[in-house]
Amino acid sequence: MPADRLKVDVEGRSLEVSNLDKVLYPKAGFTKGEVIDYYTRIAPVLLPHLQDRALTRIRFPNGVDGGSFFEKNAPAATPGWVRTENLPAPGSSKGRETIDYVVADDLPTLVWLANLAALELHTPQWKVGEHPDMMVVDLDPGAPAALKQCCQVALLMRDRLASDGVAAYPKTSGKKGMQLCCPIAGSQDADLVSDYAKRIAQELEKAHPKLIVSKMAKNLRPGKVFIDWSQNNAAKTTVAPYSLRAQDVPSVSTPLTWDEVEAGAAGKRPSTKPYTATEVLKRVEKLGDLLAPLLDGGPKLPVR
Repeated sequence: MPADRLKVDVEGRSLEVSNLDKVLYPKAGFTKGEVIDYYTRIAPVLLPHLQDRALTRIRFPNGVDGGSFFEKNAPAATPGWVRTENLPAPGSSKGRETIDYVVADDLPTLVWLANLAALELHTPQWKVGEHPDMMVVDLDPGAPAALKQCCQVALLMRDRLASDGVAAYPKTSGKKGMQLCCPIAGSQDADLVSDYAKRIAQELEKAHPKLIVSKMAKNLRPGKVFIDWSQNNAAKTTVAPYSLRAQDVPSVSTPLTWDEVEAGAAGKRPSTKPYTATEVLKRVEKLGDLLAPLLDGGPKLPVR
């Protein structure tokens, strides 16, 4: 076996990892070995959020500065023990009717993906064969608006959703924005979820026109926070909590407390500096999984 390849046993599965010293985040000197180590250590809180969900990966085989590609289909030489699900592929760029999606239900699959430099992990709001059990509200700031303004909008959105009995849990995107994740009943289709999110976004835009925009047009977004309700389309995915992101540093989509969001809205915390893999591991050790309530289900959304 070449010197840069190593056979490892992960929970009874034999797999090969390679090029562990290869730097995938050049500005931070963060290697593939460190990526695998992060995903191995974060797995106890990450895997429940990936369970039963078709996984879209963004792979960076030559690091975050070396180009990337989206991957939905299970790649050639996928081990037989990796779970795959053949599902419809609406809007496939390659004209496929169905795709063999990878489902990352266990640690060996997560390590295998990390070894493929699948840095970013994105999931839909539904589990295989089911209606959405989560609504996602994406908050995207248009410069000069930044994370501070996202936090302000997150608080407005939290309170509006609470009036309908819907709980919201915040996380950073790992880039410049935020997402609110809301557990729902899983008994309504994606169109209804998307319509509800759109209605709430439009209500908040009407009430706070200088801060919020609900339309995607880029010319409307400078200095405002775009509430992207369309993330709830059945064909869309959202970066998973605890996923790495392809930034200068190994930043992570990080769950937050509402206290942190309130501080951020006041210009204190969270700072515009993203949380890194090392910081997130320490946060989980201290705080546990702040998004664990997403796994317990939620209410039906009100239909107007």
